[in-house]
Amino acid sequence: MLSYRATLPVPLVVVRRVSAWLQHHRTVHDARPWQRAATCWTQAVLFLRWLINATPVHRLAADHGLSQATAYRYLHEAIDVVADRAPTLEDVLAGQLDTAAPFVCLDGTLIRTNRCSARSTSGNGAVKGYHIWYSGKHHAHGGNVQVLTDHTGFPIWTSPVEPGSTHDITTARTHAFPLLYPAAAKGLPTLADKGYAGAGIGIHTPIKGHNLDRGTRTTNRLLRALRAPAERANAILKHYRALRHITLDPARIGAIVAAALVIATMTRGRW
Repeated sequence: MLSYRATLPVPLVVVRRVSAWLQHHRTVHDARPWQRAATCWTQAVLFLRWLINATPVHRLAADHGLSQATAYRYLHEAIDVVADRAPTLEDVLAGQLDTAAPFVCLDGTLIRTNRCSARSTSGNGAVKGYHIWYSGKHHAHGGNVQVLTDHTGFPIWTSPVEPGSTHDITTARTHAFPLLYPAAAKGLPTLADKGYAGAGIGIHTPIKGHNLDRGTRTTNRLLRALRAPAERANAILKHYRALRHITLDPARIGAIVAAALVIATMTRGRW
């Protein structure tokens, strides 16, 4: 086998911090942390290589001298440890209010996955037939994640995952709106696209329809201009190649995106 040197495009301080989080996790939860098959540094590098480059797990295992099962276990552990550092929606909105932010933006994204066989069921448990992880909008299997951004378009919070067949506004009603409404009442409105029309007071969306009057068209243009920077939020997250196509359990998508948000925040302005 040929060996060669490679560079991981991530600041050294990020690897050190992730390694420190893993060390703390091992100290708290492991009975014999010194008997691990790999160091915290190796586990941090393994996780970041997978997240940034989507390196297959069997290659990560071979590179670090681990079995494939151990590599998967270390990867899932690192995802959970880093995702636990992601901010809650309450903290994010409190921070935006403290800094007198003019608004936040909400948008949904589909994190694509392999084909999933899970199907919907009725109230009595009978199978209804359609694939719950299949998005008819995107014509692909995946998970629906809501992304909240600041007024500059940088992601500041991501929601837990819902199956791809779930509409954006339904996911937002479950995970985001209950806290966005009180924030709007305190002076922090939310801007969103037409998919969130009818969301309620404080959630501003363009007005649908044809032959709109000049004032309405001007309002729509203003809303689109204000939330235009938010379109880059999903691109920032999907800069991490693992988020372009998930091959792990789709139920893990929420934690994976939260972990990516933590890393993106630590590397903000560095790429």
